Formats: sequence, structure tokens, C-alpha cells
Amino acid sequence: MNLENASKYKKLAYGLIFDALGYVSIVFPPFDIFWAPASAWLMTKMYKGNKGKIAAAIVFIEEALPMLDIIPTFTLMWLYTFVFKTKEEKVIDIS
Repeated sequence: MNLENASKYKKLAYGLIFDALGYVSIVFPPFDIFWAPASAWLMTKMYKGNKGKIAAAIVFIEEALPMLDIIPTFTLMWLYTFVFKTKEEKVIDIS
């Protein structure tokens, strides 16, 4: 599974699935022992660079702490990346 090169809608689908997996710990709390580091690793595979590392740290903390599992971190990251983030302006060097 190559998450880095997936289309933006495949990343959304994966994100929804991963967020749903995070809800398992509401019923079975020991699942967080496995899911917190796994979700952080998956986040770094889906989003490269600093934004992926920051999102991985956030998702790890969110999944490791009790009662924060309801936050859909993967979906919020997708929204940040593909909806809310403005496109970087390209500077043309004429020299």
C-alpha cells in the first residue's frame, strides 16, 4: 500500500477508515497501545515533510490519551491539506 502517492480521494477514504479504527478504543481501550504508534506511522506515510511529522505527533497524542479518540485527526489533516491550505505562490526569477 503506497499511501504517499495515493490520490487525494483515496487519502480521504483511507483517512476515514483510519479514523474509524480509532473509535475501536472506545469499546476496547487496550487497542490504543497498538493503534497510537501505528496511526502516527500511517500519518507520516500519507503526508511527507514537516506537516506529516507534526500531524503524526498530534495523532499519537490524540490516540494515546483517553477521551480524545473522537477527534477525526486523519480527516482534519486531509481537509487542511486539500481544502483549507492556500496554494503556495510561485516566485518567478527573471534574472
